[in-house]
Amino acid sequence: MLKRFIIERAIKNIGTMTPPELTGAAEISNSALAKLAPKVQWEHSYVAKDKTFCVYLAEDESAIREHARLSGFPATTITEVPTMIDPTTARA
Repeated sequence: MLKRFIIERAIKNIGTMTPPELTGAAEISNSALAKLAPKVQWEHSYVAKDKTFCVYLAEDESAIREHARLSGFPATTITEVPTMIDPTTARA
């Protein structure tokens, strides 16, 4: 069973990358993911000034570290997310 993780990646100036540059980065990530399937899946990422915050499903932290090694994108901090809440979690 896959677990959900948030990966913080420190990547200088990532927030100034152009759409074609981000497309290239996604292609590199997808290539690494293809080598690791089905152990790790990328859901989506948030791009900030000098960081990305990526949401992944993975068997374990080592699968994420292997993706970082293959892709060349650092996994600065990896945090497992065992529980999620959202506005619908509140009582009406």
